[in-house]
Amino acid sequence: MRKNLTQVAAVAGSLALAASLTACGGNSAAADEKVVTVYSADGLKGENGDGWYDRVFKDFEKQTGITVKYVEGGSGEMVQRALREKSNTQADVLVTLPPFIQQADSKGLLQAYRPAGSDQVGGADKSLDGTWTSVVNNYFSFVYNKKELKEAPKTWEELLDGKFRNKLQYSTPGVAGDGTAVVIKAVHDFGGQKPAMDYLKKLQANNVGPSSSTSKLAPKVDKGELLVANGDVQMNFAQSKSMPNLGIWFPAKDGGRPTTFALPYAAGLVADAPHTANGKKLLDFMLAEQAQKQVSEIGGGFPARKDIKPVDANAIELAKLLEGVEVFEPDWKDIDKNLPAYIDAWKSATGS
Repeated sequence: MRKNLTQVAAVAGSLALAASLTACGGNSAAADEKVVTVYSADGLKGENGDGWYDRVFKDFEKQTGITVKYVEGGSGEMVQRALREKSNTQADVLVTLPPFIQQADSKGLLQAYRPAGSDQVGGADKSLDGTWTSVVNNYFSFVYNKKELKEAPKTWEELLDGKFRNKLQYSTPGVAGDGTAVVIKAVHDFGGQKPAMDYLKKLQANNVGPSSSTSKLAPKVDKGELLVANGDVQMNFAQSKSMPNLGIWFPAKDGGRPTTFALPYAAGLVADAPHTANGKKLLDFMLAEQAQKQVSEIGGGFPARKDIKPVDANAIELAKLLEGVEVFEPDWKDIDKNLPAYIDAWKSATGS
């Protein structure tokens, strides 16, 4: 979703991972290996080892003796990597934001598995055929610099002001999950693809340029290099603990209410995974009560399970962030089907 992996790092990581799996004899011989490989959008692993993934993976390894190998990148980037490796599968578990989890499913990258506890996950947050389920709920958002701006902008239209020239940036649609979310929200708020693209064309005058990483934008906002950037509530809330100038907000169309939509971290068991049994155990572990209770307290996110009602300080603060914000539900099937057309329209409008 967010983190920018250079081509060198991606190739090196791929070769290292392939070598480790080959040393175990490939998919067949590796079935009993005490390892599980996770390909994931970033945001759940802490910068200082203090994120939800850090705690969950550590507890999982201690309880099961299974080592977690972790590969991080943009949502679209992770799906494309898994697709390239389809004939020699490396990943066991894939975690991305919508619509990329649907894209992975439609490309045959996932196999059906309903983790223990998934019956407590809402119907909109999991697939009907059991190929994926949300493990952490989340919402799309923007961030602003609280030191440089006295208050958060209220509308999309305010971002066209000259004071945001070269002080505004959003991650690349089609590559980053949160970047794709910019297009989805704009189409909703402006009432269609054409008016949304007309707006994003105007906004391009202030945009710094493309970024495959959303997580790297918040530090720039905190330092004042940027005044505004896109993000998501879970990631930005967690980052704000060490970035005092970071504020979260939700743009509204001029004359309308601020809006957002659910953008959960959705996990699926990879088809023909080299360690399928271990992948199932990890998915069960992430949806277990203990891990779900830690989502807000440690990860700054929202539990995927409806029966988990956290009351920690983070949970209370997160609930307040969403007060007065309209939450709409995108048509993910339509978005999955027409995503290339949306991205092409965005590229045409912005000259990207």
